Amino acid sequence: MTDTAESAAAQLGTRAVSNSVFILAARSISKVISLVVVIVLANALGDANYGRYTTLIVYSGLVAVVGDLGFQSLYTREAARNRSELGHYLGTLIVLRIGLAAVAAVVLAFALGLGAGLPSLIIPGCALLIATAYASLLRNTFYSVGRAEFDAIAIVAETLIQAGLIVFGARRHSGVSYYIWAYTASYAFTIAYSVIVIQVFRLGRIRLGLDVDLIWRWLPLALPFAFTFFLTNVYFRAGFVILQQFRSFAEVGWFTLAYKPFEALQFVPLAIQTVVYPLLAVYFVSDPSRLKMAYERFFKVLVLLGWPLTVGTFVLVHPINQIFNRSGEFAQSEPALRILAFGIVFLFVNSAFYATLNAMNRQGLNAGATALATVVAIVLNLVAIPFFGYIGASFATVLTEAALCTFGWWFVQLRRPELRLGVVKLTWRILVAGVVMGVALYLIRRYSIFLTVPAGFAVYAVAIYFLRAIEPEEWRLARDGLIARIRPA
Repeated sequence: MTDTAESAAAQLGTRAVSNSVFILAARSISKVISLVVVIVLANALGDANYGRYTTLIVYSGLVAVVGDLGFQSLYTREAARNRSELGHYLGTLIVLRIGLAAVAAVVLAFALGLGAGLPSLIIPGCALLIATAYASLLRNTFYSVGRAEFDAIAIVAETLIQAGLIVFGARRHSGVSYYIWAYTASYAFTIAYSVIVIQVFRLGRIRLGLDVDLIWRWLPLALPFAFTFFLTNVYFRAGFVILQQFRSFAEVGWFTLAYKPFEALQFVPLAIQTVVYPLLAVYFVSDPSRLKMAYERFFKVLVLLGWPLTVGTFVLVHPINQIFNRSGEFAQSEPALRILAFGIVFLFVNSAFYATLNAMNRQGLNAGATALATVVAIVLNLVAIPFFGYIGASFATVLTEAALCTFGWWFVQLRRPELRLGVVKLTWRILVAGVVMGVALYLIRRYSIFLTVPAGFAVYAVAIYFLRAIEPEEWRLARDGLIARIRPA
């Protein structure tokens, strides 16, 4: 084990729990605000225009891979392992991204103009694509060095900018283009903020330049990340694209609004993943015995958080949809949301497999798992949507998440039997606690959601405690991590 790797492991390991809690808190605040903003935006635009807006977002997400080619994920990993080169890596990728972003913008223009029939949104869509690409690259620096608190600040500020501009636009009855420019402005802020923080706090000295040797050396390692990212977007978004081709923009709007709570919850596993991923990567090269323990606990935490959200969303689907449906145009979203609830727990645990494979330099297998899931998504959506519309897309989404979960679990242990995950042993107590919570929620479902949700959480917490779903050592690690954040050594 090298001194650099040992030092990185010690620092990241100490901060992993506290960083996870810190970034989760920031993203929780952000997502609450964002959901309110989505409600305002969707009801201001109406189902058809909201369908157009979300169609642009879907196409932008699919094209984003062209502007990155997988270098961002590789940068996060390599900068965590070799911090002295962080500024050199980042400077090269900033310059490289100029060319990649230009190509991505051209591809998006053709996709919006010819594929989606939205030529009026090409210019704001390209601006959003480029701003998002640079903001994502720069903010990943914070995770490479274990300083997630800086991104937490960016997240909250970014969200407040979006909220202010979107509420202002809703009052002025603005069109779709305005809202796209509003999001672009928020990401422009993140770019400026990230550059300033990186320099002021000396996280790395950005050295702009184009290291061609580095690019060619990294390219074979980065492409599997790009392939996986693209396929992930395809399997997440295949339903939207196919639905838009077969049905009206209004039906796309219904499905999108039902998908929003499902999608919004994705920040929870992703927030933990961004913190744990560098730790797993360092453990892989410095202490393989700790890799298995970290992998198992990561998986267990994701089930602990994801399962009650699945149960709670399924039982309380009507009041949840009522919160979103302020204009009365989205009543059709409710049955789709009830179906999508079953996919939440799979969405969560997939992060454990994804992060572990990438941390072990097995991003090729990650790409393979995602490719298989993408085939499942496309086939299921092509079969279901022509007959059942957005309801068929909802079923296809859940089955695709379950398929990806199965593939990821298998590939992690492939040729690494010591990483075989005992799913039942790790999770059965958590599953029982969730069922107990579901029964309690069903009995009180007619009361206000602002009463039932806290009550359900309390029942779940008590059930977790009495079933001993969390081991004493896990409680100790969580406590020590939080104390380390409050009283750093």
